[in-house]
Amino acid sequence: MTSYRRDHTPGATWFFTLNLADRRSRLLADHIDQLRAAFRYTMGRHPWRIDAIVILPDHIHALCTLPDSDYALRWRLVKTHFSRNLPSGEHVSTSRLRRGERGIWQRRYWEHRIRDDEDFARHVDYIHHNPRKHGYVERVADWPWSSFHRYVREGLLLVDWAGDGDMGEAGERR
Repeated sequence: MTSYRRDHTPGATWFFTLNLADRRSRLLADHIDQLRAAFRYTMGRHPWRIDAIVILPDHIHALCTLPDSDYALRWRLVKTHFSRNLPSGEHVSTSRLRRGERGIWQRRYWEHRIRDDEDFARHVDYIHHNPRKHGYVERVADWPWSSFHRYVREGLLLVDWAGDGDMGEAGERR
């Protein structure tokens, strides 16, 4: 089995990407209330700060600051709670069946520890621009499941932010 090296710096901020197993699925958008409940459940037991987040139909990007370094536990709880509250019926591979897993999420996720303020800002921009990048909306403000709206309410961004620009590739592997 592959041994992944994960950063476990307590109190750090990380950028995460979590994908559904079926990248053509719309489960996250179609079941947004169940996903929100999964986040509330997890945050009630293991608090963390979500600095920025976007929920797309088939994946999540999030920038999170934790008081400790146990992001694996938090994501496992979010994924498990969400999955348990959905009707079954998805394709489940033999290896997942042996482990008692559903076929909803990809097993792994992408994580990157934020290095400095510039890295943080680039990832916030990437998260907020992502629905536009994928062609879901013309304007960032038109995507409902994004912390962009909180940033606008708090006066950190204007509602027409990124209206005509390409935000680049921050946060994605090249």
